[in-house]
Amino acid sequence: MPKVAYSEEEREQIRARLIDAGLELISKQGVQRTTVEQIYRKVGISRTFFYTFFSSKEDLIVETLYLQQPRIIEYARSLMADPALSWREAVERFLHSCFYGEKSGIATLSLEDQQRIFRHLSAKNDRIFRQRQTWLFEQLLDCFGIAAERQHIQLLTNLVLSVLIIRKAVPDSLPFLVPEAIDEAVEFQTRAIADYLESLRPKETPV
Repeated sequence: MPKVAYSEEEREQIRARLIDAGLELISKQGVQRTTVEQIYRKVGISRTFFYTFFSSKEDLIVETLYLQQPRIIEYARSLMADPALSWREAVERFLHSCFYGEKSGIATLSLEDQQRIFRHLSAKNDRIFRQRQTWLFEQLLDCFGIAAERQHIQLLTNLVLSVLIIRKAVPDSLPFLVPEAIDEAVEFQTRAIADYLESLRPKETPV
């Protein structure tokens, strides 16, 4: 007979597996191509049981993004600690990995994904989401050796997310942009963001 009762510990383990499976699928194939069915089948549970953990796909997506945040920070730290990379090379490699998340295993949201999740969030959860997002970029600035002042966090957030949105939106959502030049545009924007971050680094005191 199928098991009908689970302990709290078992439920927490299943919930964690669902979030992990969701992140794995979304990072590879994107939010829109990832279905609830793919996620619960990967974990080995039923659709009905899935919805005892999450009321919607959007709820799960938000949790996968929270799970990913410390992994992103750890990745940034590993690049900054790589003796084979200069400071700028490490920053640009990190940004490039984020902008092409589907190639590097980082889940990113399209314009449509963001709109869908925003409409789904309650006012309380929207505040939590923004706090977590601010924390992520604060930690990234710290990884880069830059004082995490509020205006720097806010600007870096907008710069990074705008590149992500534009690259994923061409050509379907932004048909008048030139698809053939989008990679070159991303490279230009990557260098520009690195220039901005470098201007924030503490100046070395002459000996």
